[in-house]
Amino acid sequence: MSDQRKRTRRGKVSSREAMHELRSRPPEYDPCPLGQIGGRYKPLSDDQILDIYDTALRILSELGMGESPDVLAQQAIKCGAHINELGRLCFPKSMVEDIIDGAAKTFVFHGREKKHDFELGGDRVYFGTGGAAVQTLDIESGRYRPSTLKDLYDFTRLMDTLNNVSWFTRCCVATDVPDNFDLDVNTVYALLRGTTKPTGTSFTFGSHVDPIIDMFDWVLGGEGKFQERPFCKAHISPVISPLRYGADAVEVALTCMKRGVPINNIVAAQSGATSPATIAGMLASTLAETLAALVMINVFKPGYPMIFSNWPLVIDLRTGSFAGGGGEISLLNAASAQLSNWLGLPSGVASSMSDAKAVDAQMGMEKALSSLAAGLAGANMVYESSGMTASLLGASFEAFLIDDEMLSHVYRMLRGVEVTEETLGFEAIRETITGEGHFLGGTHTMNAMQKEYFYPKLSDRDEPKTWGDLGAKDMWQKANARANEILENHHPKYLDSAVDEKIRSQFNILLPN
Repeated sequence: MSDQRKRTRRGKVSSREAMHELRSRPPEYDPCPLGQIGGRYKPLSDDQILDIYDTALRILSELGMGESPDVLAQQAIKCGAHINELGRLCFPKSMVEDIIDGAAKTFVFHGREKKHDFELGGDRVYFGTGGAAVQTLDIESGRYRPSTLKDLYDFTRLMDTLNNVSWFTRCCVATDVPDNFDLDVNTVYALLRGTTKPTGTSFTFGSHVDPIIDMFDWVLGGEGKFQERPFCKAHISPVISPLRYGADAVEVALTCMKRGVPINNIVAAQSGATSPATIAGMLASTLAETLAALVMINVFKPGYPMIFSNWPLVIDLRTGSFAGGGGEISLLNAASAQLSNWLGLPSGVASSMSDAKAVDAQMGMEKALSSLAAGLAGANMVYESSGMTASLLGASFEAFLIDDEMLSHVYRMLRGVEVTEETLGFEAIRETITGEGHFLGGTHTMNAMQKEYFYPKLSDRDEPKTWGDLGAKDMWQKANARANEILENHHPKYLDSAVDEKIRSQFNILLPN
């Protein structure tokens, strides 16, 4: 049929066929590349930024931080801090600003394979995962059940195939692993086995860090290799809102720093509960707390790689329940990204934390709103951007695939408009009005077809009859079929068998070999 294609009366290949043929080819150009520049959405004016920043510095200098571990308090006092009359550790404005000046502004977040590396800082935007869902939306039954270690491994290898997910932090907790040490070890083992992208994990106690980093060294080929390519960051919440340090998290952070683990210091206060209910008050309070986390790291190691992750979260003040979707949380995290980028620090925020339990219209609305706001604001690392459901209580295989497609649309919007003599199309317009009278099938159109436009695979653009003839499938059904296909066929071999055997001899690895 390719040699006898239908032709128009003028003997040319029909424009519709030409476009279908181009669509069927492997893409030569990615219209939605990762790492696009954000920052066009600025919810705060310059004066508002200064007011919030000044208030944050005043909070740290006058109110300070409670429950500071002795090791931190002693080191901070050497750097200019003091204990006030309430026994709280206070940081003068000049001290905080000196620390901001000396803090890491950019650093490379490594994958185990170099092709997955990307640089954090500036206004470049990357989307990845996070969360600690205790339930999984079962891919067979469509009902929620407790998350397992197998779920975590399956999520990891599913994510390994998704282009728009730049790193993988465990999205669920293996509730079938009761021992804390076994849980930490088996979590990172699942990540090691399922992907070579950059990863992130948490450590329950500081004593868990060294054995796990030793495991990373084995995987990379020898002692100290992880410090040369630190492909896994530590997710730490060193601040307990409002305005207290958490001793266990501080211990984990200090132990991680000794082994060269990049730190993602997360502050996740909740409006009207652990922070002020007003938007401005919450931004000031959480900025102060995230600066306190920055101080905690930099009084020990100035310039240490840290992600400034201020995640202002919202609760429904009628019920006290967490509200992961909506305009307020989208606004707050976009404003947080703007503040962090204004300080020049590698920024992290959260998005796509839909409250919906089903993969439905509510989920799509909430995820698109929040991920687009975070991306347009220029957040360097947008967490929770894929797979999360039920106000972070759940994770879904189908949602991972749908979110990946959504993020292509977000990246396309971030990419914006390229204005050149070619894209303005004056000559194409001239040729059209003096020739065919339409742009279909023209050279200018064909060149733009892949460069300017993204063509989704799960979204439906057929006419109603065609859609019905093909089974009237909705997006969830398509994503379910695709997720099953990936899980059936994608079994990466990312661990050398000898290394795997060594890990199994040293730790209680619960995933089957």
